[in-house]
Parts: sequence; structure tokens; C-alpha cells
Amino acid sequence: MSNHPTAARASSKILWRIAAITTMGSLAFGYDTGVISGALPFMALDVSQGGLGLNPVSEGLVASALIFGGAFGALFAGHLSDRYGRLGVLKALAVLFALGALGTALAPTLWAMVATRFILGIAVGGASSTVPVLIAELAAPRHRGRLVCQSEVMIVSGQCLAYIASASLAHAFDSPLTWRFMLAISLIPALLLYVGMRYVPASPRWLVAKARVDEARVILEGIRDTQVEVNNELKEIVEQCAREQRHGGGLRALKEPWLLKLLGIGIALGFVLQFTGVNAFVYFTPMILKETGMGTHAALIATIGNGVVSVIAALLGMWLINRMGRRSMLLMGLTVVVLAQVFLGVVINFMPHSLLQSYMALSGVLVFLFFMQMCIGPVYWLLMSELFPNHVRGLMNGIAVGVFWVFNAIVAFLFPVLLSEMGGMTFLLFAVINIGSIIFCTLWLPETKGMTLEQIEQHMQQRLSGPRWKAASVNAY
Repeated sequence: MSNHPTAARASSKILWRIAAITTMGSLAFGYDTGVISGALPFMALDVSQGGLGLNPVSEGLVASALIFGGAFGALFAGHLSDRYGRLGVLKALAVLFALGALGTALAPTLWAMVATRFILGIAVGGASSTVPVLIAELAAPRHRGRLVCQSEVMIVSGQCLAYIASASLAHAFDSPLTWRFMLAISLIPALLLYVGMRYVPASPRWLVAKARVDEARVILEGIRDTQVEVNNELKEIVEQCAREQRHGGGLRALKEPWLLKLLGIGIALGFVLQFTGVNAFVYFTPMILKETGMGTHAALIATIGNGVVSVIAALLGMWLINRMGRRSMLLMGLTVVVLAQVFLGVVINFMPHSLLQSYMALSGVLVFLFFMQMCIGPVYWLLMSELFPNHVRGLMNGIAVGVFWVFNAIVAFLFPVLLSEMGGMTFLLFAVINIGSIIFCTLWLPETKGMTLEQIEQHMQQRLSGPRWKAASVNAY
């Protein structure tokens, strides 16, 4: 190990390889959440035609089973990853991904489909809480933003691949069994994740918490550029771990007021993301466009456009995250999202049905998704991996992301009802909610750019300790 640039490039390549492997879980997450929109029309066919004979209620059960499984998976995977390590949990999740993919592809009945979609949801939720944490704990501060944001890139890439695969299979094969092939494709990232985990090191921070300091040193020496960097980081981790152990771990640690406040901020950030309405756009874009008179086929093709725009935006977000900072990106994204929602509300409410209205509505959706996936999505997952202390990071992340999935279910349930009752006013309602989110983030969101995880912990403890919360100050970062 030396200060030579070649060593720096080598350690950077190792970190990117680790991120590429672990985010196979994120790719599976994205594919499994996106593929259902293309599979449901085939699953709704009668059993004699190769479908499952779904009606609107059972379609809702199939779609929502993954969401509720996600909440369960995030909560328990977070807790288990603190106890047994991030690697072991990710290997188990890879097995669940594979079982869920096979189970949904082969499901003979509605209830078999609901059960296997729930299992798949456990894997999706578990990956959403575990993958960003492992990457953040392995990455150096200067790489952490881009590496964790790779998880968001893979999520939206998985969704885009699901849209493309669904449309391609439906076009290429005139068979009612097409939906089974759509669902089986998610076996591929599951297998890649399981095999690839053999080449991913354990989290040095988790190893130190388990008194395995020598192992942590060996791993840091493989992923840092210089011995000085290794020594300084290991010293900081050991000292912070010693302070944390005086307060205990697990649910007992959450009795500390500042940790409860921090958990509240994490849960609130999940509200901020979900109540942008992003998953309403992901799940119901065809429904939104049909409100303007656009045909079903054209609306489905436009959904592929959503996926492509989301991937491009997430890639730009990964590039921007270490240049702008977390706080600035989130506030910029929320501001544009509010403007896009007001625009959509006006277009759908006050313009007559026409081709121009359809294109203007589609442009509003694309602007919304672009800034959502470039600014808000990446920052959320990055902050979930950074904000919480080492000794309860998995647990607190799991709770916050578990509630995030509950918010997802609420929005997915309410949006079609609101759209049918309120029309374009639905978007104005979301805009008002997001103005509240801007105020919250302005007051309470810290800037974590360039800080080590231990520095973030110390800063948040100082800011949240005492009877009164101290509002975030831009000048402090």
C-alpha cells in the first residue's frame, strides 16, 4: 500500500466492483416492482386461457403483496444485519429473490401468486435497507455518494428493463403464458447476487462492533489508498464503537431521545419521497395519460419512455451528488417537482382533451420523473445509509425503510381513487404536500457531504441532544 496514484485507482476499482455486485439486489428490486404492470393484463385472463382469472380486487392483492412484503423485509433485514452481518443477510435475500421469482413464474393459483409475491417483497424490502448500508460502510467519504447512488441507478434500470422486457415478450410471443416468462427473468440478478457475494468483503464497521478489529484492518487495507488512511479510519471507528457500546445496542439503544429524534427524521424523509407521488407515476402513468384521451397502446409505450428518462436522470444524479451536496440536490428536486405537479394539475384540469394536452401532460410527467430520479431518489437512499449510528444502523435503517414501504402502499392505494374523484386537482394536492416537505428539509436536513460516518454520527448527536432541536444551518457544513 502506497500513496502512488496506481494504488488509488486500484482501490477505486475494487469499490466499484463491490458496488456492481451488491446492487444486483437493487436491479432485482427494480425489475420486480416494474414487471407487474406488464404481467397483470395476461394474468387477468381466464384460467382456461393461461391466466389466473384476476378481477380488479385480486389484481390489487397481487400488486400490493410485494409492497407489504417490502415493509416486513426492510424491518427484519435491518435488525438481522446488525446481528449477523450485512453479507449473510444479502446471501439469504438472494435465495429469497430466486424462490420468489420461481414461485411467481410457476404460481398455479391466485393465492400462490400472492404468497410468492409477498416472499419476493421480503427480498425487495430487505435489499432496499441492506445494500446501501453495506456500500456506505465500505466506501471512503469521497466515493460514498456516487457508490451508494449506484443503487438508485440499478433500481430504475431494473424498472426500465422490466418495461422493455414486458413489451418485447408481449410483441414477440402471442401466448397467454408470456407473463410467466416476464416474471422468471428476475432469476438472473438473483443468481448473480448470490454468486457475486463470494467476492464482497464484510463491513469493517460491523467487524469492529463484533471485536474483530484485525479482520477489519485487513479489509480496509484492500479498499483504501494509503496505510495512513487505514490507520486513521480504523482508529475513528474503534473509538466511536467504544462510545456506542456504553449505551448498548438493539431496541434498548432507541430509548435515547436523540436517537428517537433521528429515527423521526429518517421516517420523515421516507414520507418526503413517497408523497412526491413518485410511485403513483411509476404504477399509473398509463392511467394519467388516458385522462387526457391518449390511447392505451400509446400510453404503454410512453411508460417505456418514463423508464429511459429515469435511468438517464439517475446516472446524472450519481455524477452530481458529490458536486452539489445532498441537501442542495434534494431541495432543488422538490422545487421542480412542485412546479411540475402544478403544471400537470393545470393541464389536466383546464385544457380540453386534445393531442396537445396529451403531449403537455406527458412532458410534465417526464420533467417530474427526471428531477425525482436525479435529485430526490438518490439522496434518500444515500441519507438512509449515512444518518444512523453504527451500532444500530441496520435496525434504524430497517425501521425507517419499513415505514417508507408503508407510505408506498398508502400512495399506491389512494392515488387511483383520488385521480378518479378529483382529476387534475390530485396533482395540486401533492404539490401542497411537497411545499411542506421543502420547509421540513430546509429546517432539519443536514449536509453530510465529505464527512465520515463517525463524524455524521457525532454531529447529529450534538444537534439533536437536549430538549430543543437545533435547525440545520447551511453554514455549519
